[in-house]
Amino acid sequence: MVHIKRFTFNPVGVNAYLLWDETREAVLIDPACFYPEEQSRLSQFVTDQGLQIVRLLNTHGHFDHLMGNNFATDRWKLKCFIHPGDLLLAGQAKHQAQFFGLTMPNPEEPTVLDPAEVIFFGHSNLKVIHVPGHSDGSVAYWCESDKFLVVGDILFEGSVGRTDLPGGNHNLLISGIKSKLLVLEEDTKVYPGHGNDTTIGREKYTNPFLQ
Repeated sequence: MVHIKRFTFNPVGVNAYLLWDETREAVLIDPACFYPEEQSRLSQFVTDQGLQIVRLLNTHGHFDHLMGNNFATDRWKLKCFIHPGDLLLAGQAKHQAQFFGLTMPNPEEPTVLDPAEVIFFGHSNLKVIHVPGHSDGSVAYWCESDKFLVVGDILFEGSVGRTDLPGGNHNLLISGIKSKLLVLEEDTKVYPGHGNDTTIGREKYTNPFLQ
């Protein structure tokens, strides 16, 4: 069984996720911790739970989701992985943040994530689902065995990712959500990059953007 811990970090309110199973091997998705107290909270939780983080994964390359990358790569000696479609975007994080009145360094250059890769940790695994439209390289991480998705800014409770930023394409996003995510079992839990958890079934039948 995969355990999930959500943290909400930084001035933009990004949901960061730690996933682990009975082996205590863990995956960290969109660490996002910006303030020292946020970094301490994440680090202390990992220590208290006795976790060994084996992968750092980004859902996409927008600055708010990358704010904790440098801390996490230094603290746990990790590489960060991102879809190749967002490598350029991730390299512009510093400038993206300045546009919103925030200051951050660019993250260390990410490693290219193979979209066909299965990510293993302990006895568990995640499959990569590429759903462009919020950005060119936006991905969801799907745990088929435990029926949940970590979707970044692709899909939200009652909404979808914004498409007015570079790489955005509303029609592409909607078609990708319908063809790649809504086909999953309706009780699949959805963990978004901002806001509350939801399910595939709830969004399939009630999300106004998907009707």
